[in-house]
Amino acid sequence: MSLSIIIPCKNEEQTIIKTITKINKIIKRRIKEYEYILINDFSNDNTYEEIKKLSKSKKNIKIKNNKIKGLGGAINLGIKSSKKRFIAIVMADLSDNPFDLIKYYNLINKYNYDAIFGSRFIKNSQVTDYPFKKLIYNRIFNYLVKLIFYSDYNDFTNAFKIYKKKTLLEMGPFISENFNIFLELPLKIIIWKKKYKIIPIKWYNRKKGLSKFKVKELSSKYFFTLLYCFFERILIR
Repeated sequence: MSLSIIIPCKNEEQTIIKTITKINKIIKRRIKEYEYILINDFSNDNTYEEIKKLSKSKKNIKIKNNKIKGLGGAINLGIKSSKKRFIAIVMADLSDNPFDLIKYYNLINKYNYDAIFGSRFIKNSQVTDYPFKKLIYNRIFNYLVKLIFYSDYNDFTNAFKIYKKKTLLEMGPFISENFNIFLELPLKIIIWKKKYKIIPIKWYNRKKGLSKFKVKELSSKYFFTLLYCFFERILIR
């Protein structure tokens, strides 16, 4: 079995080496075959130079320059460039716990799920230093999505998930341009009635660098994706 780890990188010169080092230390003895796909998303700092250093020291690192600006373009490019059976999306800011990645991989591999969804807001999950204002917006929006789609999931907007590559190719390409890609992906799993499991995960707010997520700038994009997926559900039915 094998895993592609897609990491979008935009102005992450302060975090990306530490992120890869931490992930690699934990998974190298637990997953036999894996690759990193680092997508440089039009960075204007030294991110590209930093990931080039990594690629020289590690043969399983691929570097791609995004062709369509935004996380949506980065994720679509990562999926297209991946060579392994499963695809995990991990953020470059070190907010996700690599031990949860091992849990994802073992579950999707053993039970043949199409996806594993992590939730930061169920029993046994852990959230550290989540900005209060963003937390309120997060909970309101995710609850709205949960109601509209009659879903048992409550953390759609969390990026950190794992998917079967074959399933993503079947459902794609994905149209969302930015962070809303992380809403579109799990919604399509649900709409297409794919097999998934929800597990608790740990999340930590970034310690270095700046968050790229802007609530006011992205709210309209999220609602566009919500409407798009709602009408897709009607058509599929």
